[in-house]
Amino acid sequence: MPSSTETLSGQLHTHADMAAMTAELATCVIADLEAALASRGEALLAVSGGSTPAGLYQALSQAGLDWARITVVLVDERWVAPDAPGSNEGFVRETLLQGPASTARFVGLKTLAASPFDAVAALELDIAALGPPDVAILGMGADGHTASWFPHARGLEEALAPDGAAVAAIEARPSAVTGDHLQRMTLTRAALARASRLILMMRGEDKRDALDAALGAGDVSDMPVRALLRDTGLPLDIHWTA
Repeated sequence: MPSSTETLSGQLHTHADMAAMTAELATCVIADLEAALASRGEALLAVSGGSTPAGLYQALSQAGLDWARITVVLVDERWVAPDAPGSNEGFVRETLLQGPASTARFVGLKTLAASPFDAVAALELDIAALGPPDVAILGMGADGHTASWFPHARGLEEALAPDGAAVAAIEARPSAVTGDHLQRMTLTRAALARASRLILMMRGEDKRDALDAALGAGDVSDMPVRALLRDTGLPLDIHWTA
């Protein structure tokens, strides 16, 4: 069983290894999606990129859910084509939208617009119409970003507004974390705050150090994950393993 401790806004669950964390979260997510299907006849799952959730997505892809009634939406996306390196859509299609889960409806965040800032107005209508996620799976970078809420990025104020639009365009400051992909589209704090469950999934000592720093004093703009960690009204579960 994972160990648990209280944080500012939820439980921190520490797992023995990646396999244990993946198994625990797969059980949790499947149960939440089943409950949504039973109560509403449909479900909405918001997913992030990065290497950490790959095993979780592969496990979910084989779950015996009625995937045809489940919509999968991205939490954030680099402004690259779906078949380009670094695309979260490409990653999710390869790991989650396989086997039984291939029948799920998928909603991406990359459009044909020249930049994410040109795409916000049209994409907002599509994303807002989906309603609140039943589950949103997030990660966190060593710089304290989650989704594409990068420290001091252009568009960060809109992304972190407690009320407002469901999506925001981001232009990050260049860093080792962003690489060359500075322009992004992201779900906002307002959109994620309406989720029934938020899962923050992390692996590695650098992420634990970043989490400890984010839980300390400091500006939200320095480590934007603080917008979630300091909101005690959120249904936030934090999961970490070495």
